Amino acid sequence: MVKKKRLRLIAEMARKIRAYREMKSRPRESQKYALDYETMRRPNTGKMLPVLAWQDVRRESRLFSLLAGMRLFGVGRLFTRKSWLEDHTEPSYWQITKVKVDYTSENMDHGKAWGILTYQGKQESEVKEVDKVMYHDWRLIPKHKEQQFKDFETLPEPPVRYVPYPPLIRAMMLAQQKKAAGCGVVEEPALPLKRDVTLNKDYFRRQEQERQRAEGTAV
Repeated sequence: MVKKKRLRLIAEMARKIRAYREMKSRPRESQKYALDYETMRRPNTGKMLPVLAWQDVRRESRLFSLLAGMRLFGVGRLFTRKSWLEDHTEPSYWQITKVKVDYTSENMDHGKAWGILTYQGKQESEVKEVDKVMYHDWRLIPKHKEQQFKDFETLPEPPVRYVPYPPLIRAMMLAQQKKAAGCGVVEEPALPLKRDVTLNKDYFRRQEQERQRAEGTAV
């Protein structure tokens, strides 16, 4: 006979109370990402920001610092980052679709945002949460430049010309190259999908001879 498992209601209730207290004791985002701009330390953890980030922290803004002063908290507007503008020639930006503000923060400059990401000219189809909202390099795209960002057309990707060899053949070719090169640099072998044919006079002459041989001599 199987022994029934005894319900421990008091223990279960105590576990839920501990989990609830732990959840309530967690610092909010406004406390977690608070920053002392004089010492460049976060009061919650005591960690100092990297020295390379100090210039952006003093000059640039976080995402919610921009959203807090906009109508409808910037829903529908485009936002980009300084690092994207410097690193990529293709447009990279977020189009905000939903904002959840942390009203407990002093200036309502913390919370969560969702949107559609366009990275290096390629737009994603699904709405997802905006990451790194606490970084100090966010910028609002002016309305007169929004269409310029949206009308960008990506160049077609070049066709695949080479593919890797099967594992066994690749290992054999690498072993031969290492044996021949000694301590030199060994290149990764690649299999061309299309053979390059040199079209010279001899090639056309051979083609004409093969055609005549196949058709025969006229009587």
